[in-house]
Amino acid sequence: MRILIADDHALFRDSLASLLTAQHHEVVGQAANGRQAVEMTLKLQPDLVLMDLGMPELDGLAATRLICADQQRTKVVILTASDDDDALFEAIKSGAQGYLLKNLDAEEFFTLLERVAEGEPGLTPGLARKLLHEFARPAKPDRTHDPDALTDREREVLELLVQGVTTNRKLSKSLGVSENTIKFHVRNILDKLHLNNRAQVVSYALRNRLVATPPPQES
Repeated sequence: MRILIADDHALFRDSLASLLTAQHHEVVGQAANGRQAVEMTLKLQPDLVLMDLGMPELDGLAATRLICADQQRTKVVILTASDDDDALFEAIKSGAQGYLLKNLDAEEFFTLLERVAEGEPGLTPGLARKLLHEFARPAKPDRTHDPDALTDREREVLELLVQGVTTNRKLSKSLGVSENTIKFHVRNILDKLHLNNRAQVVSYALRNRLVATPPPQES
């Protein structure tokens, strides 16, 4: 497989790259943060991205959502030290093909990678049981607006929307990020506030004083 490694620890990336190469996989690149992972995936078109969760600039979950939304042929497998159940559930909901812990022994790790290559989930039996238990439970309806759930970056996007900066191109230029990242943030804002479009977001933000009222424009 052609594999991209995304992890903010250079020593771990190099060690993993050597291990993968020894097993006849091709490591096409290494990303030090989630933003690089998204950009390098678009450029290099790897078969698989091994994605850490806790990375600067853009975390692994956000990067996974962007990659899985735009790159149908590239699979993402989370490779992390975190055994947190919520991280596992969110990773799979975000489109990850597997969730592997860094304490796996090499034999089990490569066995699970082979399963992913064949289109099967990359999960240990214990994590698979957790997923089955979680997704078997009936979902609880939740239509409550939750502005407190917005991240600082999402609030920055919200402020710009209220100020009249509404196109992805202008938003990306104002914040110095890609248009795909803007789409991701806007989608999160809509989901968290349970709204359908940007006009509703602006109206809701002003009505509930989530951001400062923009100054009147000069004629």
